[in-house]
Amino acid sequence: MSKIAFSLTLLFAGLAQAQPSLKTVPVPQATGTGQYVRDNAALVVLGKALFWDMQLGSDGRTACATCHFHAGADHRSQNQLSNPNFAFPANATLTSADFPFHALTDPTNNNSRVLHDNSARFGSAGVFPRKFTAINLASGDDGYDLASAFNLNGLNVRQVTARNAPSVFNAIFNARNFWDGRALNTFALTGSTNASLASQAVGPPTNAVEMSYDGLTWQLLGQRMLALNPLRLQRVAADDSVLGPFANPDGPGFTSPLTYLTLVQSAFAPAYWQTAPEDNFQMIFGLALQAYQTTLVSDDTPFDRFAAGNTAALTAQEQAGLALFRGRAQCAACHAGAEFTLASVANINRRVGGRNNNNNSIGDTGFFRTGVTPLADDAGLTAGAFKTPGLRNIEFTGPYFHNGGQATLEQVVEFYNRGGDFPQGGVNNDIRRLNLNANERAQLVAFLKALSDDRVRYQRAPFDHPALCVPNGQTDLAQTTDARFSLSADDRMAAIPAVGKSGAKAPLQTFSDLLDGVGTDGSRAHTLTEACPVQ
Repeated sequence: MSKIAFSLTLLFAGLAQAQPSLKTVPVPQATGTGQYVRDNAALVVLGKALFWDMQLGSDGRTACATCHFHAGADHRSQNQLSNPNFAFPANATLTSADFPFHALTDPTNNNSRVLHDNSARFGSAGVFPRKFTAINLASGDDGYDLASAFNLNGLNVRQVTARNAPSVFNAIFNARNFWDGRALNTFALTGSTNASLASQAVGPPTNAVEMSYDGLTWQLLGQRMLALNPLRLQRVAADDSVLGPFANPDGPGFTSPLTYLTLVQSAFAPAYWQTAPEDNFQMIFGLALQAYQTTLVSDDTPFDRFAAGNTAALTAQEQAGLALFRGRAQCAACHAGAEFTLASVANINRRVGGRNNNNNSIGDTGFFRTGVTPLADDAGLTAGAFKTPGLRNIEFTGPYFHNGGQATLEQVVEFYNRGGDFPQGGVNNDIRRLNLNANERAQLVAFLKALSDDRVRYQRAPFDHPALCVPNGQTDLAQTTDARFSLSADDRMAAIPAVGKSGAKAPLQTFSDLLDGVGTDGSRAHTLTEACPVQ
């Protein structure tokens, strides 16, 4: 071996050690749940069923997975815009020409002439704006339409969240969740630590934009869900890695007479379901969803194999990208460790001398302002700071940033190369012009794609799932046929087929694939072109 080759081998070995395989990082486990949970395996079953069940939403069509069905994120392109500050086009369908939201004549220079600037946020379509009146076990909750900015030609369309949906895969490593960190490490209902995902889980189900009609309470939601057959409208693969033993072989849902109450009885201590279990449903839901999401760890990527000692696992281009990532590009200053974020439990504990991260007592570690949007547009945690996301499977989780303003990884790298878009008001010290050439930028993108796990790419266990139908905008603005909601437009629903533990034949579509129509020939999964079988 030549001296140069030997030196490069030592360099790349050092890079691997600096950011080890995720397999070396213990998965954070919630503390203090023993008095509540009697069977953790049953808890995971309950959590996965609840996460994917369309019956959870007030409309009977919206699951947690509706905004997290695609590599743990959401890559729909129609009716995904919102803007709390300015007017925006409701029900718009975005194309590749709409990205980046802040487009410049010279993408390497943030002082060059602006071609177009879109102050809207690319979020996720939630529920129609409605007032709750009563639970309904048959066809979604009863209620009535409310006036809304999400309106076109006199008909309401679905409301859209104010921030882009981050991936739930590997989110168990985050000390705090949501872009602004408001889902704290301690789950208030049980006092459990390492439980940010439980804190996060109990936010959307009664949120009147994301999942429920205005006025639905946790007790009423629990009363409805506990009586239902899990996944009653959705097919479950017989070889689903978690739910397969419960799948109805003759149709959708679980085998009769299983209900959510029977799943709760298997997972939780009797004290929490013997009397008025609906009163404990918020706690039950939070712990169940955390248990399921704890299993969604993607730690088998080319990078992980390289970090474990297989120097052939990354190509020369990917290794050059890793060197840039840790070197001149300074990406690892924020995207640190095997989790690729300073905001992880392990990284925070190391920085504070091993102390546990209780709530936000250790400050705002891992939250930075990077100049994605003007300071006044979205304060984030404070002063425009947002949580540094992990980068695993980022190939499939576009669009990017809290505003969803970048469609491709190439655009993301260009953003950092020019030192951000809106540095006025101050940004993190590592956000500055990098002066990377085209070849170096391509090397960085190649490395980022080496953070994809093939189990995610092909939806293999533990990333397999039941069937799902997702609202995908309103095409012809026809009035809904549901007589209760005469001011609402009819949905266009797209099917996400069920997959078992062996996964799908085709890889997931990327967001740019979706925008460009790539994969509708069957070469990609989740193209949103398959009609929904659920009425």
